[in-house]
Amino acid sequence: MAASYDLDENIASGGQSGNFSSISTGNADTADGHFGMDANTSRLGVSVTSPEDVTVLVEFDFDNNDSLEPRLRRAYGEYNNVLIGRDWSNYNSFVGNTPILDFDGLPGTAGTQSRTEQIRYKTGPLSFSLEQPFSNGVGTGINADGVPTTGGTVTSSPAVTAKLEDSQGGFSYAAGVMAKQTGYDNATNDDSAIGFGAFLAGKIAVTDMISIQGAVNYSDGANGYVYRAGGNFGQYDAYTDANGDVETVESVGGAIGASFGLGGGRSVNIGYGTAMVDLDENIASGGQSGNFSSIST
Repeated sequence: MAASYDLDENIASGGQSGNFSSISTGNADTADGHFGMDANTSRLGVSVTSPEDVTVLVEFDFDNNDSLEPRLRRAYGEYNNVLIGRDWSNYNSFVGNTPILDFDGLPGTAGTQSRTEQIRYKTGPLSFSLEQPFSNGVGTGINADGVPTTGGTVTSSPAVTAKLEDSQGGFSYAAGVMAKQTGYDNATNDDSAIGFGAFLAGKIAVTDMISIQGAVNYSDGANGYVYRAGGNFGQYDAYTDANGDVETVESVGGAIGASFGLGGGRSVNIGYGTAMVDLDENIASGGQSGNFSSIST
């Protein structure tokens, strides 16, 4: 069960997490005081492991676009270090995450912080995958409400990822890279570009009770791979210029935090995260306007 009270305006979504895209950016007055409560993040699942060490897992929750319809979170089979199915993206790490009350967490944490269909192989601290890509589309214009629109986006190949995640003493670390195709075809014009991204994440145990952790991210043409960049969960990956050519859009993000253990399973955590999509080149070329960022503390 999750509950929230918004002092200024109603920005809560499923799990009562803050939705950055719902924040008013103009000068208009908004209704004050919004209380909400839901159990959308409740989970049901089953995991079975055979004597031959074959694991099958299926897991559902109800956090499906603020509805109560069941949502498939994870469903995979795993054997001999090979996983096939839906699980946390390989381009993802929880090493640098700071626990906070908001269900969706800080923007700018490492990788996608989400799940996707994939074929993954793990050997020691290294893992590699072919995945269903996170595609935020190709920007084609602005609608009557001033919101960027996408269209003609095609997905012609899987995303390719690689990750290193390990620890040495009180230091845990992770690094990931990914690449995917960002394509556009509206039957009149077609073009594509390679989008790519990288992240670093780490956690240092200062003492037995205190840790400092964080992450940095960068992407070009793959904005769904910088967590919560561009409004709430990703601005478009690219845009089309006056000639119909695809021009990729960059994004950056980062998060830092500290955790203070109080004993008995209790802790105090403080964190700051930010993620930004850079549309300056797009604006200069006469394309879609706007500069989108997400900040959470």
